[in-house]
Amino acid sequence: PVHEMPTQQQPLAISSIGGPFMLTGSDGKPFSSNALANKPYAIFFGFTHCPDVCPTTLARMVRLRQQLGGGNRPFEILFVTVDPERDGPAEVGKYAELFNSPVTGLTGSPPQIAQVKKQFGIFSQKVPDSSGGYSVDHTSTVLLFDRKGDFGGTIAPEEGDKAALAKLKRITA
Repeated sequence: PVHEMPTQQQPLAISSIGGPFMLTGSDGKPFSSNALANKPYAIFFGFTHCPDVCPTTLARMVRLRQQLGGGNRPFEILFVTVDPERDGPAEVGKYAELFNSPVTGLTGSPPQIAQVKKQFGIFSQKVPDSSGGYSVDHTSTVLLFDRKGDFGGTIAPEEGDKAALAKLKRITA
């Protein structure tokens, strides 16, 4: 007889977070995760119409990167849209430029974005707003990866800068 497996979702194993991906950069060209080889990086998923969490988080990552020292780019900051319908290459590029420091804006087709969200354990969901448009609820955690591409922890919005800097020191060591 066939035994039914429980359908409860298993939490993602830490080692399975991340992995190779292909998206589209702000120049409209394919962006492969191979470009991140030997570079530590912080990856954040959001959308350009985001009123508060996204700009605050990206501005904070830029500030932390400056505080960390160790050259102009001790780690890369990637911004991946969870709203590919509205955020094309030009939109993510313009958005990334707002932070006056190198931030890589990435987009892709809805299936590409869905795949990358799954790989990185990111939740997002469209929520209609009163103006007839929509907002997007999404995971607001920054994911950190070291030079080898191994998952190195997260930075949550409510976490103090001291703790965040300690994690960034670890991935850039």
